[in-house]
Amino acid sequence: MIKKYLVLTGIVISVLLLIIATLNYPGGTDQDMKTLGFSWSENFFSNLFKEHALNGQTNSAKIWAIISMFFYSFSCALFFYNFSKKIVNKIASNFIKYVGIFTMPFTFFIATPYHDLMLAVSNTLFWACIICITVYLLKSNRHFFKIYAIMCLLIYYYAMYLYILKDWTSLAVVQKWNNMSAILLILGLEYFTDKKDFANIR
Repeated sequence: MIKKYLVLTGIVISVLLLIIATLNYPGGTDQDMKTLGFSWSENFFSNLFKEHALNGQTNSAKIWAIISMFFYSFSCALFFYNFSKKIVNKIASNFIKYVGIFTMPFTFFIATPYHDLMLAVSNTLFWACIICITVYLLKSNRHFFKIYAIMCLLIYYYAMYLYILKDWTSLAVVQKWNNMSAILLILGLEYFTDKKDFANIR
């Protein structure tokens, strides 16, 4: 029973710790250094990982954000490992399993000063696995997940588009939608699909 709900438990703990981190963030955004607290529409999650908040105060949110990132990265790696067992094709299964597990250290180290590099590597690996999974969803009878997975990919690519444009104002909002949609996709695929959904797909 405990093993079955490890992904859910890890995600819930991660989200709760992230919320605690936002509540402990002193303040400051790129637009206004004097704001108080964490703004969900103007701050980035990366602000929570820094030694000092943008308003110059010691960032008491950092420790909570780092622990949150550990549980999140562990949950993602475990999800990819579990989902790989649902795929019959060994090449695709091994790709999802090993690349998915390989995302864990890079995702966790997003919370370090190497944030930009780790984020680039982690995103590439994570979404490569999601694309592979989406291919199998499109061949399955799980119509809701077909549409939802494509929607998640579109949100991610839109976030990348905003990043290239350096539209930080819009990106701060879309980042939240991207993370939320990815988490819901992970939980949905973990608990509402099984091996028989992909049994006849090679």
